[in-house]
Amino acid sequence: MEIQKLISELNYKAVRSSGAGGQNVNKVSSKVVLSFDLKISQALTEEEKTLLETNLSSRLTADSILILNCDEDRSQLRNKDIVTKRFLELVKKGLIVQKARKVTRVPKSAIRKRIKNKKNTSQLKQSRRNPDVD
Repeated sequence: MEIQKLISELNYKAVRSSGAGGQNVNKVSSKVVLSFDLKISQALTEEEKTLLETNLSSRLTADSILILNCDEDRSQLRNKDIVTKRFLELVKKGLIVQKARKVTRVPKSAIRKRIKNKKNTSQLKQSRRNPDVD
């Protein structure tokens, strides 16, 4: 993964922020929307693309486009920096290959311990009951 090449493939769009903020919100387009087309990217290999597509599937659109927003700051430039850092972190986390889980059995000692605790709890509750008077 070439970071500079990846950053050059990003598309930024400045949009007016929503919410409270007075006249500044109505005048200034400080919100930044980043979009990245995963399929046409040349900075990533085919293996990296498929890995990102599976790991980031919930964040991608139907056309494999990743869209991120940032309107945290009043400065458009600062929002652009924040959303770019967020994108790079997301890609780095998406490229991590998960280790395969080894299937293990529950140890017999753990089963015995659980059953012993259940019996102790049962006896304790039994001793709290009122005695049966016939």
